[in-house]
Amino acid sequence: MEFIVHDTLTAMADLLEQPLERRPGLLREVLAPIREVIPMPGDIVDIHQQGGGFLVDTEDPRYLPAVRRMIEADVLGQVRHELERASERLHGAKQVESLQIMFMMGNPDNEHLMTTAGGYYGMGGAPGWLYLLAWPSEEVLGRICHLAVHEFHHNVRYTNVEWNPVTVTVGEHVVAEGLAEAFVRELSGAEAMGPWSSMVQGEAFDRAYELIMADFDLAGMQHTSAYVLGDSAMVRFGQEPRGIPDMAGYAVGLNLVDRALAATGLSAAEATVLPVAELMRRGGIRP
Repeated sequence: MEFIVHDTLTAMADLLEQPLERRPGLLREVLAPIREVIPMPGDIVDIHQQGGGFLVDTEDPRYLPAVRRMIEADVLGQVRHELERASERLHGAKQVESLQIMFMMGNPDNEHLMTTAGGYYGMGGAPGWLYLLAWPSEEVLGRICHLAVHEFHHNVRYTNVEWNPVTVTVGEHVVAEGLAEAFVRELSGAEAMGPWSSMVQGEAFDRAYELIMADFDLAGMQHTSAYVLGDSAMVRFGQEPRGIPDMAGYAVGLNLVDRALAATGLSAAEATVLPVAELMRRGGIRP
């Protein structure tokens, strides 16, 4: 398949060398190709900043060196290389013909991005697009390409398994996150995994597991994100908290996936095309 990686690093470097008053307009131009698949209403610049993206109304001496550091590290080249490897590993699954990838630098002062999300996150659900956002700390810099693989896995899964925002269940959403992380591990090793699946342990994990399994079949994306992202994100988004620790869905999802893979002998790549009910049934986790 074809990967179209937008050169946003050069664009951001150019933008950050311009006067502040010009930067919002320039950012709108950079984000224009992806605007039509972002469902939130409003100015794309506001959406970018509210989502943890770097600020265009503030002069920050950390920004331009960070972008140059990513250019020197060839982060976008790493992204392309890892996506090509992932596509080859998933050759048994149906894939779209082409996929566009847009990376944006994050805001190092955004608490949700830096603490709850571990410094980076992505979205792979928009048709034909992957969106990646990160602040390139030393720990995160080399992981951005693996974030792209995580999001690509979602794209491939939902080219093969139905994703309907009305009928998708808590179980499907949680397992999808665990399966994407299991695939990253399978492709590049445990060190490539994001921090999300290890953030919740002990009693907090047990509590999250109980709540998620109790509502495993609850349908509707207006519900499912609460069980994946946890209460802090729900408060931030103005939605109802469900008593779920932050990012607990990743830990529970990986636990379920690892048990299913161990029981069936399937690889994460092979399990990609199985609906959650089938994977859980084969794994002896749910009837």
